[in-house]
Amino acid sequence: MTKHRLLFVCLGNICRSPMAEGAFRRAAAQQGVLDRFEIDSAGLGDWHVGQAPDARAQDAAGRRGIDISGQSARQVTREDFARFDLLLAMDGSNYEDLARLAPKRERHKIRRFLDFAPHASTKDVPDPFFGEAEGFDHALDLIEEASRGLLAALLSEEEASAKRG
Repeated sequence: MTKHRLLFVCLGNICRSPMAEGAFRRAAAQQGVLDRFEIDSAGLGDWHVGQAPDARAQDAAGRRGIDISGQSARQVTREDFARFDLLLAMDGSNYEDLARLAPKRERHKIRRFLDFAPHASTKDVPDPFFGEAEGFDHALDLIEEASRGLLAALLSEEEASAKRG
């Protein structure tokens, strides 16, 4: 079976995208399908390369049973556009930046993460970096909803593909 290769992308790769990587990983594990996925996260900027996720992100995720402490920030590379099936932008600005960086033939792989959370009141996961701790909880609420929606969409796609032969 082919693995789905997913890259979650935010600005610095220390808040939203590490939480999204962790939340999706947990959602897939809970469904018993983690082995069907290659999951990573990256940032558009290089400010935090090599750093662990923000302590507030780790705390918010940890309170929900999601361990992101082993992650390390990295920057999006041109190779990521070929390597991953979906590049999931946390907000509109991330989406536009990814579209500018992507080779034309790979732009179709870029999606806004909250497109998979149709009941969310926004299309952007707000960046909690400059705010208080509760901003991380709000971002994580949106991220968990989108993770469930993305997982359901990918599994449904697999099922439809299997039925077609």
